[in-house]
Amino acid sequence: MDNSFIFHIAIPINDVDKAKEFYNEALGCKIGRENSHAVIFKFYGHQLVAHVTKEELQTQKGVYPRHFGLVFPSKAAFDDLVKKAQTKQLKFYQQPRLRFSEKITEHWTFFLEDPFYNLLEFKYYSHSEAIFEKVETNSIGDR
Repeated sequence: MDNSFIFHIAIPINDVDKAKEFYNEALGCKIGRENSHAVIFKFYGHQLVAHVTKEELQTQKGVYPRHFGLVFPSKAAFDDLVKKAQTKQLKFYQQPRLRFSEKITEHWTFFLEDPFYNLLEFKYYSHSEAIFEKVETNSIGDR
């Protein structure tokens, strides 16, 4: 994989200051360019653009199909963000939990909800090959 690529995602917001409070102050994302209509964050090395919309923002009915987030390279980094989110009293849409225990796709996950109802998922896979590769979803011992 070529690490020179930077992922870009745009999300709706209705208040630039609230976005800066959540993404910069709570999650630690560096603020880039900004104006009254948008703000760019360095979201763990990627470009997150928060655009002010006049549309009414509504709570999502579930995590699918719209959410975004990160896959952490280590459980320690995942745990650090869990602690940070708890300390900052961020809104957990889903609490940290282990999914697919003892399967090749086993991973830790949690969801945060930003002040604009955007859902962010954070994951750590026990077996990194499950991040991208096509794998059987049977137990680890059977792989």
